[in-house]
Amino acid sequence: MFSKETYPFRLPELPYAYHALEPFIDQRTMYFHHDKHLKTYIDNLNKALEAYPEYQTRTLEELLTRLPELPEELRTPVRNNGGGVYNHEMYFHLMAPAGQPFSTEVAEAFGGEDNWKRQMKAAALGQFGSGFVWLVRDTTGAMKIIALPNQDNPLTIGLQPILPLDVWEHAYYLKHQNLRSDYIDDWFHVINWNAVEQRLNDTL
Repeated sequence: MFSKETYPFRLPELPYAYHALEPFIDQRTMYFHHDKHLKTYIDNLNKALEAYPEYQTRTLEELLTRLPELPEELRTPVRNNGGGVYNHEMYFHLMAPAGQPFSTEVAEAFGGEDNWKRQMKAAALGQFGSGFVWLVRDTTGAMKIIALPNQDNPLTIGLQPILPLDVWEHAYYLKHQNLRSDYIDDWFHVINWNAVEQRLNDTL
C-alpha cells in the first residue's frame, strides 16, 4: 500500500470514487476527509521536514518507526502530521464498496466475526475524544485491538498496523452527527477485507 515515497509527500488519489461507499460513507464526507483533512496533514508534514534535509530521504514508515531518532523539535510534528498521513492513507485504502466476505483469519483469531465487531466497537466507543482504533499484530504474531489517541500510530510502539478505524468526528459528523455507534456499524460494511488479508500475509 505504502510506496517508498519520501519528502515532499503528495496527496494520493482515492482508490475508488467519492460516492463508491454510499450509503454507508457519504460522498461529501469522503471529499472533505480526503481532499481537505488528509491534504492538511501532508502539507504540515512537508513543512516540518523542509528544514531537515537529513531526514527527507526517509519513508513515512521509517520516520514513524524511528521517531526517537528525530530531533526533539521535529518529533512532535512528525508524530502528529506523519501519523495523520499514515493513518488516513491506510484508512482510505482499507475501505471498498460493500460486499467483501469477512476475513477467515481474523474470525479465527477473535472467535468469530461477531466477537471481533463487538470488540472493535467497544474500543471505538470507549475512545475518549479523537483517535483511531486499530487491529494490530504484535511481535509474536498475535492479533490485538488497541485504541490510540489523536494521530498516534502502532509503529511507534512496536506493533504492526493491520486495519484502522478513524473515530475523529470529521470522519463521520456530516452524515452521522454525534452518532458514533451508527458510523461504526456502517464502517463494518465497507472494510476492504481482501486488502486486510494481503496485509496479514505480508506481516507473517
